[in-house]
Amino acid sequence: MADTARDAGDTARRAADSKPLELLARVGLVAYGVVHLLVGWLALQLAWGGGGESADQSGALQTLAEQPFGPALLWLVALGLVALTIWQASEAIWGFQGGDAKKRLRRRATTGAKAVVYLLLALSAARYAMGSGQSSSESQQSTTSGVLGLPFGQVLVAVVALVVIGVGVAHVRKAFTKKFMKEVDTSSMSPPTRKTITRLGQVGHVAKGVALAVVGLVLGYAAVTFDPEKARGLDGAMQTIAAQPFGQFLLTGVALGFIAFGLFAFAQSRYKPL
Repeated sequence: MADTARDAGDTARRAADSKPLELLARVGLVAYGVVHLLVGWLALQLAWGGGGESADQSGALQTLAEQPFGPALLWLVALGLVALTIWQASEAIWGFQGGDAKKRLRRRATTGAKAVVYLLLALSAARYAMGSGQSSSESQQSTTSGVLGLPFGQVLVAVVALVVIGVGVAHVRKAFTKKFMKEVDTSSMSPPTRKTITRLGQVGHVAKGVALAVVGLVLGYAAVTFDPEKARGLDGAMQTIAAQPFGQFLLTGVALGFIAFGLFAFAQSRYKPL
């Protein structure tokens, strides 16, 4: 039994290290970057009174679906993101050997969480490719409504809200510590390229962190008021930012940050060691 499990693990590791999967994973990083670019563009339109799509991942995927060869593009996005999911899952299970046990566990948990995010986005892209995509805001409202109906539902939603806020704060902290640069191989970069990629990563992580923190705050408000309609996900967060004093300019900054994050993902597709 142990030998069988070991053989299965070895087979999975070899599959995760294969060149075709590596190529698809890099395509997935490009796709991830495109989604962030589109979210940034939709947020800019929201800030300046244009556009009609939600300023979130579902809006970005719907925008792709409306392009020529949209379903084919979406299937390519889904395939690349599945490859990213497999690669990150293999890292979470077999990677990070040696070193401090707590640090190793934390890195595996973070990598596993990324795998879940990539998988959910891949499934969403596949649904849009098949013409059955659903608004992220509607999906989150429906989920929140179901959870609020459970015993201790308000507490559960509040806990999730705190976790999302924590992830947002971690993104901002990551921007200032520049730890995201560990995700790219800088050895072959020229100094100007390294500086540009660092700045893109910093701006992108701050913007995404702020947006996630607002998502968490809005979700927490939904828990406190027992009103699932308040839980509108990233699009709701963008609209909340726009509604603040000088919100047009604040949202413009966040939108440009999402575009910077997308460009950083492009850099990852080129320089990330897989």
